[in-house]
Amino acid sequence: MIARVDPFIGTEAVDLPPQTGLAATWWWPKPQVGNTHPGATYPLGMVSACAYSGAYPTGYGRYDLATEGVPPMIHEGGVASGFTHFQQSGTGAIRKYYNYFRVTPMLEPLDVLGRTWELLEEAAEPGYYAATLDSGIRAELTVGPKSAVHRYTFPKNQNARIVIDFSLGGLSIPHGETIPLRAKLEQVAPGVAQGEIVVEGAPLAVYIECDAHTWRQMLWYDRRLMPGGTRLAFDHIRPTTLRPFGLMWAGPSEPGQSIEVRIGFSLRGVEQARANLRADEGTGATRFPHRRDRTKKAWRRHLKAITVDTPSTERQTVFSTALYHSLIKPCLAPEESPFWPTEGPFVFDLCTMWDIYRTQLPLITTLFPDRAVELANALLTICEEEGNFPIGYRMARGSDRFSRQGSALAQTFLADLCQLGLPGIDWEWALVHMHADLRRTYGEDFLLRGVAHPISHTLDLAYGYWCTAKVAARVGDRALVEEFTALAVRWVNAFDERTGLLHDSTFYEGSRYNYSFRLLHDMRRRIELSGGDDGFVGALDAFFGYGAEPVRQPGVAPGLEELATGYALGRFEGLNNEPDMEAPWAYHYAGRPDRTAEIVHAAVHQQFGTGRGGLPGNDDSGGISSWYVWASLGLFPVAGQNLFLVNAPAFAESELRVGGDAFRIGTTGFVEPHRDGPVQYVQSAELNGDPLERTWLKGDELHRGGDLLLRLGPEPSGWGRVSRPPSSPER
Repeated sequence: MIARVDPFIGTEAVDLPPQTGLAATWWWPKPQVGNTHPGATYPLGMVSACAYSGAYPTGYGRYDLATEGVPPMIHEGGVASGFTHFQQSGTGAIRKYYNYFRVTPMLEPLDVLGRTWELLEEAAEPGYYAATLDSGIRAELTVGPKSAVHRYTFPKNQNARIVIDFSLGGLSIPHGETIPLRAKLEQVAPGVAQGEIVVEGAPLAVYIECDAHTWRQMLWYDRRLMPGGTRLAFDHIRPTTLRPFGLMWAGPSEPGQSIEVRIGFSLRGVEQARANLRADEGTGATRFPHRRDRTKKAWRRHLKAITVDTPSTERQTVFSTALYHSLIKPCLAPEESPFWPTEGPFVFDLCTMWDIYRTQLPLITTLFPDRAVELANALLTICEEEGNFPIGYRMARGSDRFSRQGSALAQTFLADLCQLGLPGIDWEWALVHMHADLRRTYGEDFLLRGVAHPISHTLDLAYGYWCTAKVAARVGDRALVEEFTALAVRWVNAFDERTGLLHDSTFYEGSRYNYSFRLLHDMRRRIELSGGDDGFVGALDAFFGYGAEPVRQPGVAPGLEELATGYALGRFEGLNNEPDMEAPWAYHYAGRPDRTAEIVHAAVHQQFGTGRGGLPGNDDSGGISSWYVWASLGLFPVAGQNLFLVNAPAFAESELRVGGDAFRIGTTGFVEPHRDGPVQYVQSAELNGDPLERTWLKGDELHRGGDLLLRLGPEPSGWGRVSRPPSSPER
């Protein structure tokens, strides 16, 4: 799998063949770019490293800020002013942009620091990024869990330099910069320095080694050298007083001379940064190859968690890269919390939690349950220390940011872990915080009035109470089970019985249509609100564009009228965005898995592709990529319900490593699919040799391993017409 990963997928504007059929009727309101980066990463690690152009939103690439349509360009091609650390992965306008400690290899005077060079001969694979600047310097980057190693190969020059800018952060677009509040750096010994900046309320320390032993080592301030200076300290920096500052090595270079820069990072001071560097990189010279090899092996182990069988190298590439993108975030950083003194799990860069909780977190739970438990304990500690569960936690103080986007998301994640019976979580402790968190922010309106606006929060909170009831049952608190179960019924208050859709309200990145077909805990009653199976299927058919004309997608800087017209279509967003990503599986609950097969086939084979423009929209920390992984396997998690819906897979055979066991998905009658090819439908199914009439699996059935055999055919069948996935009163 690792050989097929292409980290460049999603780094540029959508560039897919024109959509046909159903896919041509879907409307894409959000930015038509994946917003990924090709930099070096470690699986669920703390650090990434990539070329820095200052572009939106990762710091890599050539685009300006965009919240709708085709992103405008600020660079004609690939350029870089250096190489930074800590990048987002596929997110949008969340205003926390990282990109700290820019390292710039250069042949020019320090005065020109900040200029850009053209990027040539770019290459990337999991854990490794390389490019040649048009100055002739070859740059290579790799990372460990808490460190980065740079290797620069210079041409012959009398005045070569490696410059580290401690002051830079964020992006070079208006209002995109991140200004340090405090900073200090000092030279420790020849080739060794250390320092710390405080940004967004969080301290970030570095311990730096550079093996340019014959070069001069100097501090600099405002692009002026400080000969003989050994320490810089700034007690209070304001945007108006900030001047660039940092560290530099300079000297003559010979043709092909390579120099390594090794950086350990920590949120707990320079001593821990030094320890992290030692733990990741060891000691001795020329550590780049060893670190690159170890990180590649870590990625290989993670990517081997799923294997698929296809003769198509293109489909291998798309799937492998989707799995790769699904395992970059969240950033797990054990023992690194800067905000409280206790040891234990810590996590940052959970953005965007409102996207990943339905697809990516169930994927991590399935493939790497120990990491899911680590994440759960980190979330519980954050809630205990800061007062609420994070919605989009960053390397920044304050876990309640982004609360407008969603409520009760951690409760969904925790409910899955609880129902699976995974060890390592104190569920009485969890119940206390899950309960308290439900009463905060929009939770007050929900309790007082039975409804909260934006109306999607009513669905979030009702579902959060249902999920928390599962934990209350686990610890034996029957009173809370009854209380939470009664509150969970309030989801009905969000719907207009006259239309079977949500009440008018404000919506985050969508319309009432995009949120009306979520998979709730009582889908049987939800379908009744739409007039029964026929009414519900009819509403879904209109939403997915059956019988509709193709639509025109927004272009560069679309106007308000164009966007309003598009939203008025009430149409599926086609994986350009995540609010309705689970809606294709709503058909299962109305006995029409054939419709799910048609929509998923169109999405998998028309909305994803190879090349830099191969994603349909912002990947949002793996939210979209993990959707593709699940959909291609013929499974979809109903997050919080310990349930997986079954559909026709896109591969003849596949295998998931679930904990220490294997779950195999086989087929008969399979025809290798292609973009405009026919849809395949499940005719019948077997689980471990026994007939499977239902269209779902329980979580423990998947997690203990086994064999799922799906018999496929070219026409819809009776499979799944009668047996429906469970709804709350039936459970």
